[in-house]
Amino acid sequence: MQHIVTPKSHRMLFFNTLAFTVCFAVWTFNGVMITFLVDNGLYNFTLVQVGWLIGIPVLTGSIFRLPMGILTDKYGGKWVFGLLLLFCAIPMYLFSLADSFWGFMACSFGFGMAGTGFAVGIANTSVWYPKEWQGRALGIFGVGNAGAAVTTLLAPSLLNYFTGGNAMDHWRILPVIYASSLVIMAVLFLLFTENKKHHVQGQTMKELLQPLKSVMVWRFGLYYFLVFGGFVAISQWLVPYFVNVYSASLVVAGLMASLFSLPSGVIRALGGWMADMWGARNVMLWVFGISIATCFLLMVPRMEIFSPGKAITAAKKGTVSFVSDTLIKVDGISYPVIHKHETVANLDESGLLILPTKDSWQNPVVKEGDKVKKKQMLARGITKIYFQANMWIFAILVFVVGIAWGIGKAGVYRFIPDYFPDQVGVVGGMVGVIGGLGGFFCPIIFGYLLEWTGLWTSSWMFLLLLSVICLWWMRTIIARMMRRAAPEFSYRVDNKPQSTSNTN
Repeated sequence: MQHIVTPKSHRMLFFNTLAFTVCFAVWTFNGVMITFLVDNGLYNFTLVQVGWLIGIPVLTGSIFRLPMGILTDKYGGKWVFGLLLLFCAIPMYLFSLADSFWGFMACSFGFGMAGTGFAVGIANTSVWYPKEWQGRALGIFGVGNAGAAVTTLLAPSLLNYFTGGNAMDHWRILPVIYASSLVIMAVLFLLFTENKKHHVQGQTMKELLQPLKSVMVWRFGLYYFLVFGGFVAISQWLVPYFVNVYSASLVVAGLMASLFSLPSGVIRALGGWMADMWGARNVMLWVFGISIATCFLLMVPRMEIFSPGKAITAAKKGTVSFVSDTLIKVDGISYPVIHKHETVANLDESGLLILPTKDSWQNPVVKEGDKVKKKQMLARGITKIYFQANMWIFAILVFVVGIAWGIGKAGVYRFIPDYFPDQVGVVGGMVGVIGGLGGFFCPIIFGYLLEWTGLWTSSWMFLLLLSVICLWWMRTIIARMMRRAAPEFSYRVDNKPQSTSNTN
């Protein structure tokens, strides 16, 4: 990294961020594209095949982040980033010609390399800024995550426009547009950026990979598994979520998903500034706390529960002389019956219901002329508990957790230049690998949880558990170890950013 900020630093940050935005839009392309193809009956893919087609670009872009980070450290970001963009354009274009599951799979594997643009951009941004600017610079670069919102917001509308309801094969225009965008971005990047390398010349591969022995790297990876992997997974999972839970159209589902992904990407710049000002650890504590609170609220499913309520029993034996929905008479004794309200059957249409709603009524189980004994049931009590899980309230909570995770993404990467200043590409690549794998494995876990529980909200249950684990590790295990080893250093780390690179 360099010692001062120059206009060239900001120019490099601009082009790195722009290129990363294009890469991220490409990386999440299948979330909308495959959903469109299946929902419109163009391809009869199974749920398992859909899961693989959505997940394979995320997997590719995750597992290759580490080698791409190493290449950037050794050869500089201009050529690595520029060639990456050109390479990804080829399989993206071929996607428009594919006509089988394996064809789509091969193309998705290829353009999934766009996800490695994160590791390349992190290293190529860090090298142009001094230590005190690392949080802000990497946070601004991370705004490129908003590329996911570009896809979820624009792609459904473009698909509807191209196909026009009857020319369904015109969906093939969209991947051509994406491929063209990659080529244009590559040309701009190669023309207007400069190359600069980290100080790793002469180091062997073993020396380059030495930081990966540190538990700290894997701890950062777990944090990133939540805030970035969860972000990638939910940004794609929300499209089928809104379609299935709220019967939303693909366009509306894409718009709702954008409410999550767009602010989560943009707010990352603020997260970098916050990490510079108050320390990454303090920021991450708040992020985990907000994540726990919102995931707890989001995990409550939309539901209707019917339970036995207060019944009516005979005060003494006799003969039933009158029965209606509101009254039962037994030998002159009147028993008022709670009638079922007209709104009970249509609670979902009765407006905005924030909290669970309860209603109770009674159904007669006897008829005129019946002889009853004392304490015999005359009317069965029924209680209905209904939770609307209103779509707009759900969207607001998703917006909140997206904001928290966006800040958290910057917070995690604020640690790396302090502790590993000359291995940002390697460590950032490894942390990115773990986070990216979260984006791959989380939808698979969500799918299994949905199959086992039948609850779409089971995804939020898993993310709640992961948030608790992250907070527990940071507050209990790491804090205890640091207090035991160096109390004074522990205090400084908890309250401001550090420049030490050998503390675990």
